[in-house]
Amino acid sequence: MAKEAAGKTADAKTADAKSEPRLPKDRAALLVLHRELRHRRDALPLLSEERAETVIELARVEVQIARIERAMDPPLG
Repeated sequence: MAKEAAGKTADAKTADAKSEPRLPKDRAALLVLHRELRHRRDALPLLSEERAETVIELARVEVQIARIERAMDPPLG
């Protein structure tokens, strides 16, 4: 039973990852997308599903920006 539930969760994550749009690879394009998403989020009603989805997409963009910025920093030591 637990294996079936874990399998369904993994399948759902795989399906979600496939349906999510690809993010740009460069920081400048990500920052433009981030600004657009913030404007879209701010225009949506507070407790709407669309706003929640936009916030999730915004978080994905922020994580990608952080990955790029972390790679830009020289290693410590």
